[in-house]
Amino acid sequence: MEVENILHMNIGHGESSYASNSFLQESVIRKTLTVLQDTIKGMVNIEAAFSKCFVLADLGCGTGTNTLLLASMVIDIVLELCKEDNYEAPKLQVCLNDLFGNDFNTIFKLLSNFYANLQKEKGENIVSCFVSANPGSFYGRLFQDESVHLVHSSYAVHWLSQVPEGIENNKENIYMAKSSPLNVFEAYKNQFHTDFIKFLQMRSEEVVHGGCMVLTFRGRSSADPTTDDGARIFELLAQSLLDMVKEGLVQESYMHSFNVPNYAPCEDEVRCTIHDEGSFSLDTFNVFQVNWDPYDTDYTNVKDLDEHSHIHGENCANVLRAVYEPLLTSHFGNLINIDVLFQKFQKLVAKDLANKKTRHFNVVISLTRK
Repeated sequence: MEVENILHMNIGHGESSYASNSFLQESVIRKTLTVLQDTIKGMVNIEAAFSKCFVLADLGCGTGTNTLLLASMVIDIVLELCKEDNYEAPKLQVCLNDLFGNDFNTIFKLLSNFYANLQKEKGENIVSCFVSANPGSFYGRLFQDESVHLVHSSYAVHWLSQVPEGIENNKENIYMAKSSPLNVFEAYKNQFHTDFIKFLQMRSEEVVHGGCMVLTFRGRSSADPTTDDGARIFELLAQSLLDMVKEGLVQESYMHSFNVPNYAPCEDEVRCTIHDEGSFSLDTFNVFQVNWDPYDTDYTNVKDLDEHSHIHGENCANVLRAVYEPLLTSHFGNLINIDVLFQKFQKLVAKDLANKKTRHFNVVISLTRK
């Protein structure tokens, strides 16, 4: 699978669009605000960074209002810091990056209101903010040498550059599962290590010395690659596909050849890869959980209440569909009814949450260019 040419979120503003189903990603961005604040305030060469133009790169920016949420947050942090230390507010260059298929047009249509609201809210404290798009894979070069002060990426680095090679025997699974052959686990782990090394190498050439990165991505809570918080949601999607195979709604060969280009690493894998590459120092490593249904605010119960599980299943299915539908349709073509697939998935999720309330396990790290 050529991920670079295929991967994008559902475009537009429809019922299944990413713009309409990205509250999970918004929640994750907001939960990392403290790390973002501490990282910017702790930058070694902050005075030099603020002297002319502060360059922020948002990698895997996606589309919709979340894309400009980060810019607003950084502007607030910068203005607060300038006020505290009596700096003159710098100009801010926001470089939005995602793959070529990303719906950048939706972002551009939001810019007029973004600039108007910035003027209205900040008034005389207005920051000159320039937004541009830099499409391409973040596993390659994106910017000039030593031109970026802060790299941010939320819910993007867990995407691999490709489906790992040599996992054709992972037939009834679409990710690492308890029934996966041992070589599948090794292949996924190696692909993540190769890709994350490449990501760090590319950024080491683009980030100024003393510049920083804040990266948030899906992870898992233990070394076991099949732990529920890292793999369970894909097991349920695989089961939905298998049910369609049994009903004659999907060809078995297509199901057997589909695997998702994701990897949820454990802490040791992240730390070891950063150490192996060597260009960045790891300043903070934090973890947090969010419910599969981003609108579910119950973090107390270990099982979903029966009367709530149906709506939670529906919301979870909408979130996953907005992200994975383009990958599925690229692989299965018109041989699959996406509506039927996610109806089945919705029911399986509701049943699963009623038995055990699994949550997304997220990692947020901050790094400094040595």
